[in-house]
Amino acid sequence: MKIVAKTDKGQVRTSNQDAYAVGEFSDEVVWAVVCDGMGGAAGGNIASALAVKVISDKINASYRNNMRDVSIKNMLDSALTAANIEVYDMADRQPDLNGMGTTVVCAVVRDNQAYIAHVGDSRAYVLSGENIRQITTDHSMVQDLLDKGKITSQEAENHPNKNIITRAVGVDKVIDIDFDQIDLSDDDALLLCTDGLSNYVTNSEIISEMSDGKHYAFADRLVQKANDNGGGDNITVVVISK
Repeated sequence: MKIVAKTDKGQVRTSNQDAYAVGEFSDEVVWAVVCDGMGGAAGGNIASALAVKVISDKINASYRNNMRDVSIKNMLDSALTAANIEVYDMADRQPDLNGMGTTVVCAVVRDNQAYIAHVGDSRAYVLSGENIRQITTDHSMVQDLLDKGKITSQEAENHPNKNIITRAVGVDKVIDIDFDQIDLSDDDALLLCTDGLSNYVTNSEIISEMSDGKHYAFADRLVQKANDNGGGDNITVVVISK
C-alpha cells in the first residue's frame, strides 16, 4: 500500500488551517486523517491540529490485527468523538477560541476495504481508471439545498453560501458522525481532501492528473492544479493506492 500526502496554504490565505496525518500498521493496513480548521486566525489552526493528534493517537492505540468491521467502525467513531470533546473543551476554557472547530475525514484501508468516517465537507473519493466517485456527502448548507431540490448541481458549484458547513468537530458537545465502508479493487485509489481541492479542481481534472498511475506524484500534482486554478483556500490531499 502506498500513501502520498501534501498540504499547502494556497495562493490567497496567509496561513494554513488544514492539518493531516498518515500511518501504516503493515504493508496492507494504512490510515489517514485530514482536517480543515475554522474559527479565526488562531482557532482554525488549533482545532485542526488538535483533532488530527487526538484521532491519530486513538487509531494507533486502538488498532489490532484481525479487528472485525464493526470494531474498526467503533474505533473511528470513538476517535472522532474524543476529538470533538477535546476541541470543544479547549474552546470552552479559552474565550478567544470560542466557536472554533474543524472538518474531519479519516480512513483505515485494509484488505481491499476502506472504512471512512467524516464530519463536515472534507471529502473522500475513489478513482477507478477513468471514473471518479465521491464517497462522502458534505455536511453543508449547499448540500442540504441540493438534497431538498431547491438548487441544481450547477447552481451549487458557485453558490454564495458554499463555505457554510452544518457539522464540525468541536462546535457542539455531541457530534453526529457519518461512516462508509466500501470495497476497493487493486487498481483503485482513495483520495481524501479538503475543500481547497474540491472547490478548485474539477473531477475531470483530478482524473487527468492521476491517469498515468504515477502514484508518487499524485499529491503534488493535485495541489499544484488547485493553485493553478486560483488557490483560494488551503489545500490538503492524501492518496492511498496499491
